[in-house]
Amino acid sequence: MLSDSEHKMSVVVLFGGMSSEHEVSRVSAGTFVDQLDRQRYELLTIGITKEGRWLYTEADSAQMADGSWEELPGNMPCVLSPDRADHGLILFTPAGQVEKVHVDVVIPVLHGLWGEDGTVQGLLELAGIPYVGCGVLASAVCMDKAVANAMFDASGIPHTKWLSATRWEIESDPDGVCDGVIAKLGWPIFVKPANAGSSVGITKAHDRDELKAAIRLALANDRKVVFEAFVDGHEVECAVIGSDPAVSTRPGEILAGAEFYTYDDKYKNGVSQVVIPARLPEEKLDEVKTYAAMAYTALGCEGLARCDFFVEKDTGRVLINEINTFPGFTPISMYPKLMEHEGIPVPALIDRLIALALERTEKQHG
Repeated sequence: MLSDSEHKMSVVVLFGGMSSEHEVSRVSAGTFVDQLDRQRYELLTIGITKEGRWLYTEADSAQMADGSWEELPGNMPCVLSPDRADHGLILFTPAGQVEKVHVDVVIPVLHGLWGEDGTVQGLLELAGIPYVGCGVLASAVCMDKAVANAMFDASGIPHTKWLSATRWEIESDPDGVCDGVIAKLGWPIFVKPANAGSSVGITKAHDRDELKAAIRLALANDRKVVFEAFVDGHEVECAVIGSDPAVSTRPGEILAGAEFYTYDDKYKNGVSQVVIPARLPEEKLDEVKTYAAMAYTALGCEGLARCDFFVEKDTGRVLINEINTFPGFTPISMYPKLMEHEGIPVPALIDRLIALALERTEKQHG
């Protein structure tokens, strides 16, 4: 299983996970599996089921994408050991043996909760294993829209008007919360769970009844709700890489099919079309790019992230929407397409991300 690994770096690709974006993660991870340079790296893949089981698997990208990976006869339960002496995986073999496997770097290709939110990053920090992408704090901050918005405000990065409320605040005074939100934001209002990730549980409310229904839906996904003013703007996205300094691409845009960009548009229907660079004047492209690097740095991102913005149609104002700390890597995803447009194809991008992960660990440990 692990032959020929002496001279190669051992790389674990983690995929799946317990979030609503489990299926997207499986497709994103397939990109890493197919594009990783096997001359340089020994690849190990670990799938996390929706129930949270960790399985070592030798699935290919097609089996990962369609979900059949879970049923492969060669799968073995495994854990990522937090014990630094192990520096890797513990596999539980069918014969009842325990096998330790050294790991040099982990690529946590996980989107949403329990993966992109600092939890897995915390486990990797305990284990002392270098990993691709943002650290614990930046991952957690970017996952919580209320905390991220407060950080944007504190850092002087323009953002649409917003408010947040906890379940307790809403249940204590539902009408008061609605009054405050309507007074500050006007109609329509976007209502979002603070931590769900992706576009799940998000509603565009046009009146008080819709607002109340939207709050109920958001609370089904989280105990904190974020309200944001509607922006009539171009939605554009930048790919940012590295840190000290962070380097951003100019933005691309997605021509979406529905009224706003839904989860199904993004990942299932393929109705959206990517345009790079976005259809904006040169100076706007540069302004968005500048804000992307600023926002990424302000929130402490490292490795990679995708920064999403609105450019308001009538005023030209650039407003940040959110930062995704492990953006999609599917064939239709913006992050790899933006990087490719800069002359960095996916295999070279993966090399760069792994190098950045190792550099960060060296800096931390001097």
